[in-house]
Amino acid sequence: MDDQMREIAKLQKYIEAHLLDEITLLELAKVSHYSPWYVDKLFRKHLDKTPMQYIKERRLTLAALKLRDENIKVLEVALEFLFDSHEGFTRAFSKQFGVSPYRYKKDTPAIQLFLPYILSDYQSFLQRRKTPMNYQAVPIFTQVIERPERQLIVRRGIKAEHYFAYCEEVGCDVWGILTSIKEALYEPVGLWLPKKLKAGKSTYVQGVEVPMTFNKPIPDGFEIISLEPQLYMVFQGPKYEDAQFMEAIDAFNQALKTFDPTLYGYEFDLENAPVFQLEPRGERGYIEAKPIRKINLK
Repeated sequence: MDDQMREIAKLQKYIEAHLLDEITLLELAKVSHYSPWYVDKLFRKHLDKTPMQYIKERRLTLAALKLRDENIKVLEVALEFLFDSHEGFTRAFSKQFGVSPYRYKKDTPAIQLFLPYILSDYQSFLQRRKTPMNYQAVPIFTQVIERPERQLIVRRGIKAEHYFAYCEEVGCDVWGILTSIKEALYEPVGLWLPKKLKAGKSTYVQGVEVPMTFNKPIPDGFEIISLEPQLYMVFQGPKYEDAQFMEAIDAFNQALKTFDPTLYGYEFDLENAPVFQLEPRGERGYIEAKPIRKINLK
C-alpha cells in the first residue's frame, strides 16, 4: 500500500507540473515504471478516477480560475488548456461545473473546483502519529490585525473538532467550492467556532469570508453568518517540507502553549470569535490566528 501511495503521489506531482503539456497514459507509465494498465488501475482504486479524468478535471479547474480572475476570451482559455475545440471545452466545462464557461465568466457562481490532495501526505501522517515525537523549539512570528464586520460562508460538520474528522463527516472537497467564490475577502480557512456560533453542530468548520454586501446565492449545504469586528493575533511558524506538515503543526502548537498575550496588552477572546487556520503550505509556514481583546496594563 505504501509503495502504491508513493507512486500515485509521484504521478500527481508530475501531472501538476505538466498540465499545460500533452500527457498520455503511456508517458505516465514511463514516469512510474508501471504498465499503462496498472497506472489506470491505481488511479481508479485510490482516486476514483482514471488518469485522463484526473488530468481533465485539473485543467478545467485552472481554466475556471483563469476565467474568473482574468479578462480573457473563452477560446483562449480552451486552447491554453489543450482542448481540441471551443465546443469541446464548453461541453466539458458545462458537464464538470453545471454552468457554461460564458455564464461562469459573467456571473462567477460558486462551483466545485477539483483541488486534490497528495495521497502520500495523509498516509505519512497516519504512520507518523503512532510514533512519539521529540519537539524542538520553533520561532513564531506574531502580528495583530483587525477584521471588520463581514460575513462567513461556511459548511458545518456534525461533531468534528479537527480537519480529518470533518473530512469524514462532510468530505474533503469543500475547499474547492470555497476557492471558487470570487468575492472572498481572503483565502478559504479552517475555523474552530466558539459555542455561540456552533448552532449545535461541529466545532471545526471550513469557510470563507465575504463582504457584508455579498448577495449571491450560496452553494447547497452551506450557510452564511455574520461576524462582528474583531482583533486577531496571527501566528506564523517557520517554513517546512510539505510532507512534514503534521510535525510542523505539532511543533507550532507546542511553542504556542507557552505564549502569553498579556505581555503585549492583550488576552485571548476565544468565546467571542473563531480561531482560524490558513491552508498549511510549507513555503510560508503554518499560520493560525486567535481572537484577542485589549486589556489595561498597570
